[in-house]
Amino acid sequence: MSRQPGLLCALVSLWFLTGSALAQQVSGEAIYRERCASCHELADPRIPPREALQKMPASRILRTLDFGAMMSIAYPLRRTERDAVAAYLGVPDRDAAPRAAAFCADRSVKLDGRAAPQWNGWSPTTANTRFQSADAAGLPPDRLSRLKLKWAFGFDGDINAFAQPTVLAGYLFVGSAGGAVHALSVESGCTKWLFQAEGPVRSAILAVPYGRQQALLFGDQNGWFYALEAETGRLLWKKKIEEHEATRLTAAPVAFNGTVFVPVASWEETRALNPEYPCCTFRGSVSALRIRDGSLVWKTYMIPEKPKATGKNRVGTTMFGPSGSGIWSAPTIDTKRGRLYVTTGDNYSSPPTATSDAVVALELANGRIVWSKQVTADDAYNSSCGTDGVSCPEEKGPDYDFGSSALMVKFSSGRDLLVAGQKSGMVYALDPDKKGEIVWQARVGKGGVNGGVQWGMASDGQNVYAAVSDVVRRRRTPTPSDPIAVDLDPQQGGGLTALHLDDGKQVWHASPVPCASRARCSPAQSAAVTALPGIVFSGSVDGHVRAFSAEDGKVVWDFDTVREYETVNGVKANGGSIDGPGVVVVNGMLFLNSGYARNGGMAGNVLLVFGLEN
Repeated sequence: MSRQPGLLCALVSLWFLTGSALAQQVSGEAIYRERCASCHELADPRIPPREALQKMPASRILRTLDFGAMMSIAYPLRRTERDAVAAYLGVPDRDAAPRAAAFCADRSVKLDGRAAPQWNGWSPTTANTRFQSADAAGLPPDRLSRLKLKWAFGFDGDINAFAQPTVLAGYLFVGSAGGAVHALSVESGCTKWLFQAEGPVRSAILAVPYGRQQALLFGDQNGWFYALEAETGRLLWKKKIEEHEATRLTAAPVAFNGTVFVPVASWEETRALNPEYPCCTFRGSVSALRIRDGSLVWKTYMIPEKPKATGKNRVGTTMFGPSGSGIWSAPTIDTKRGRLYVTTGDNYSSPPTATSDAVVALELANGRIVWSKQVTADDAYNSSCGTDGVSCPEEKGPDYDFGSSALMVKFSSGRDLLVAGQKSGMVYALDPDKKGEIVWQARVGKGGVNGGVQWGMASDGQNVYAAVSDVVRRRRTPTPSDPIAVDLDPQQGGGLTALHLDDGKQVWHASPVPCASRARCSPAQSAAVTALPGIVFSGSVDGHVRAFSAEDGKVVWDFDTVREYETVNGVKANGGSIDGPGVVVVNGMLFLNSGYARNGGMAGNVLLVFGLEN
């Protein structure tokens, strides 16, 4: 459904919705008649008529709007509008269940909590260094050449594969753009159980003790946070983290001492594309919930003051501020100091605040902000700044969010250090005992709206490894069958740099590999980096995942994910751009999602699992 050109044609016109359509009660029929009928009432063999659309699941149409081919057009639409259009165009039935052959003969899941190689959540430890030890990885550098594709799993109907897998005791847990959470066998890829969330699940899943069992904790892109029984996928509890309509939970949670910490970001930055949207009122936050029942322990906003009216834009819409400072990445836990560290995004509207583009330290026990270190002041930006500018704040960016976690590392002397990479292309080392005082800083990229360090660095205790995006986009004319208005420069972007932890000096730099003739290709390396002893993994928008020598940065293994795959669940699947989550390595196996159609990249819907050949 997400690939039907007629549906794209019908929904392109939703971009032009006016303020009158933003009422509390939205009529999907009215939207269709005013904006869609001109396409679907035509006798055009390329466009399915309304009768055909009415036989399709509404859930599939909604998926197309959320994270499918229409996502770039649907950004300004509120949730009520998306729901109304999907409900009118489609049928209420949910997507068909996976075929019976996709399920394991033995569908039981048994997690007993015993120590075993694993990757749980965003990083193997709450220091967020994305470093897997030699024993847990089971993948020494001299055996990389024996790493071969073991099996592939397809995410049905999706064009993005952007959730990082969690691997525990022979089981794999992973979310999807369609909101399905899968429990799979690591050995064969067969399905143990399936859970359907309220929205797309990008968050890495965190397993925590829950009485004598294990609970799986994660959020979705509609602001719901869940606890599932790991053994069965049964819902234990779920909570709406924020009342704000544009809330999204992209980052993985972290847990300590019976409490889970949930970072909160939002879609509101893109809502400003609609000039009649009252931008902006969202504030980033952290919520601490009791794992046993989801009840609130504390909640801390990154902007203490509530937004208030600040004036009107040039079409007369009331503007609000301050806003923004969303948290896009997993928090870092410091049990020694009893603190939680988060990195924040930019402001969405004026006035700018002191807690945007910052590393913020909070007390674990009560959420009190202990200190905040801002590295880019006056960074107020929203998506209208890149288009008509109607709702763009006077500061106009530069949009230098922190999209990645702070790493808790040590100097060679044993002194602690926080290292954070920014979209500016800068990496900062901060002293947690001196209110985030900058110890050193180093440039690893040019930076930009989609530049610099995007989703995560890694450290092996000697160096920090920073891959950069620095993707260059070129405007193109969209069409009904291909509404993406940008193309990618195949020659610019990317690169991986090793910095010494003590002083930030460059140890080595690996230049990006330019694309060939592949469409929607960029050498940008936006995905999170993963480190093992002697190896650094980095995925690229060009669809390749590469292993680099930690000693000198030379490529020692390369796999091109862009092709079609025969999958263990019988779903048609292909690889695409690699962006967002990074490689997971456990017990001699490598796990990776491929496919990222946002921002002009290549679509894909596959989970790839590699193992060592005998």
